[in-house]
Amino acid sequence: MTNQNKYLGIYQDLVTKITHNIYEAGTFLPSETQLSELYGSSRETIRKALQNLLTNGYIQKIRGKGSLVLDVKRFVFPVSGITSYKELDESLQMDSETKVLQLTKLTIPTGSFAPESIVGDEATFIERLRLVKNEPSVIDRDYILSNIVPTVPLTVAQNSIYEYFENKLGLEISYAVKKITVEPADKTVQELLDIPETESVVVVRSETYLQDSRLFQITEAIHRADRFSFVEFARRVKK
Repeated sequence: MTNQNKYLGIYQDLVTKITHNIYEAGTFLPSETQLSELYGSSRETIRKALQNLLTNGYIQKIRGKGSLVLDVKRFVFPVSGITSYKELDESLQMDSETKVLQLTKLTIPTGSFAPESIVGDEATFIERLRLVKNEPSVIDRDYILSNIVPTVPLTVAQNSIYEYFENKLGLEISYAVKKITVEPADKTVQELLDIPETESVVVVRSETYLQDSRLFQITEAIHRADRFSFVEFARRVKK
């Protein structure tokens, strides 16, 4: 196991313990020395794992005392950053399942959630239903531009498209522009998510770009409002 994989593994284990209240909010994590002994790792590796916890809002460093566990909730989705659903599922321990509803090549139509600048372009359209603990919770709809990703196999759509993009195709995913709205659910969404007509949904629309600034993915993620919270953890940076 590489050093990077080791500190990420420790980070993930600590996240799991925090989200499952093994380390409760308001208490302190074991010291760096204790964690080093617990995981059989160097203190440098432990510091990297703790820095990830700090950056992502799980702990606050208190001088002379250690790492204070902050109050976090399960199924809290980050607003910033680009994280695949599979990665979120693993980090939040959601016990999730994916059903591929549609996987087809098409021309991006007028009136879709895609920007006007790419209407008429060839793309792979993927619609997936995410079930959390066997209950329908999220609808993900993606347009993947065919000039960058010619095909998306069904096995990839069922698993992780980002793992395929980065590890198989070698794409460098760089940044995304996101818009979050609360909207009434149409009949199709009501049926898929099993929600009443009066209930609204949280919709996250994203345009994702490669390192060379090419747009390659447009996503519409429709979430049951009673299942998820969307937060941004902010730290003050003095000028």
